[in-house]
Amino acid sequence: MLKFLTDDFLLSNDTAKALYHTYAKDKPIIDYHCHIDPKEIFEDRRFENLAQVWLGGDHYKWRIMRSNGVDEYYITGEAPDREKFQKFSETLPRAIGNPMYHWCHLELKNYFGYEGVLNGDTAQQVWDLAKDKLQNDASMSARGLILKSNVMMVGTTDDPCSDLKWHKALREEDFAVSVCPSFRPDPALNIHKEGFKDYIKKLSVAVGFEIATLDDVKKALSNRIEYFDQNGCRASDHGLDYVMYRQASDSEINAIFKNALAGKPINKEQSEVYQTALLLHCAKEYKKHDWVMQLHFSCMRNPNTKMLETLGPDTGFDCIAVTDSCEATYKVMDALERENALPKTILYSLNPADDEWIDTLIGAFQSSQIAGKIQHGSAWWFNDNKVGMQNQLTSLANLSILGNFVGMLTDSRSFLSYARHEYFRRILCNLIGTWIENGEYPSDIEFAGSLVEDVCTYNAKRYFNL
Repeated sequence: MLKFLTDDFLLSNDTAKALYHTYAKDKPIIDYHCHIDPKEIFEDRRFENLAQVWLGGDHYKWRIMRSNGVDEYYITGEAPDREKFQKFSETLPRAIGNPMYHWCHLELKNYFGYEGVLNGDTAQQVWDLAKDKLQNDASMSARGLILKSNVMMVGTTDDPCSDLKWHKALREEDFAVSVCPSFRPDPALNIHKEGFKDYIKKLSVAVGFEIATLDDVKKALSNRIEYFDQNGCRASDHGLDYVMYRQASDSEINAIFKNALAGKPINKEQSEVYQTALLLHCAKEYKKHDWVMQLHFSCMRNPNTKMLETLGPDTGFDCIAVTDSCEATYKVMDALERENALPKTILYSLNPADDEWIDTLIGAFQSSQIAGKIQHGSAWWFNDNKVGMQNQLTSLANLSILGNFVGMLTDSRSFLSYARHEYFRRILCNLIGTWIENGEYPSDIEFAGSLVEDVCTYNAKRYFNL
């Protein structure tokens, strides 16, 4: 029987161990997509206790607490931090097989030096240890945690209306880690959603001119893309319910836009027409600036309308959606390719059933511009577990080139989530090591090691022009 969480955790053979410890473990992290607040990085936030740095805003932890019958008072409610942490600590041991169990213990080990297991009985010991370290160890601030994690780049997620104040301030201070904004234009594209009209007014203020037509929206987004580019942006990110492709004339789209501004209801077909036009416009702008376009899709947002009304969106009630985005995705990419306007693109589906079609589609649109121009993104959200990562890596290897993969990201709001990169690297090395041990790949440890280094760091470094 193996001991829990040793130095060889998840590494089942000698080749896997050599690949991880020699080639993967100490490579810099390029966290090209996350939701960390750049203000907290600039202000070098310090956290009072483990609940603040661990439970605040972490939907993964909220979901398993709800699944364990914990009252919302101890999750997003007004319960004291210590009581929230107790409820989480009592829940965690029941989450066997959940990546949260592994992540939490990796974080406790890596950042706090805790070698035991967290449960209801050890909660006070862990609480006291973490509180002392967070309050008294200078390296446990927001910046300190990033530096301690050997991070080279952080890609935040930013609204087009943002003045990018904190990114500018960080550059002026010459912080050792690149903190790059990422352009997230969803509110300007979601014509069918509540608040669209108000957002267009906000965008008008940001660009300094009235937005009254479709051309005005395009001009405004181009304006903000240029501004983001001047401030170090390397990528965009689109959070789509599903990928759509529906064409119409500019006059028809303009009429739809004006109806939305007038407060008239927009149906699904009208929304798809508008979203398609704006997605294609943005993609062409990304290509001009050599950005990466990230498309996240197949997510069902807020199916529990009672809790949506109680807590609002983005509180941990989303789930996998079964959508047919395949045909629309290839049509979007084909339309851009025909104009030589297809940017570097990463496709992420929340539905793991989409892995194979994504891995075959990316092969239809590759280019000599850069190896792996079109990417199948890392196992995302509900899939960033051991099985999900293994399946995504295996599908990519089966149908494309694993050696060109740009690797892992945190997609997190937590400064402790860099342990997820370690988790990914161990799974990657074990997969490749097993293939070598099984005689499915030559036992050339140096070449396999260089491939591992590329997937961990250097492919992303090239891809995002760092």
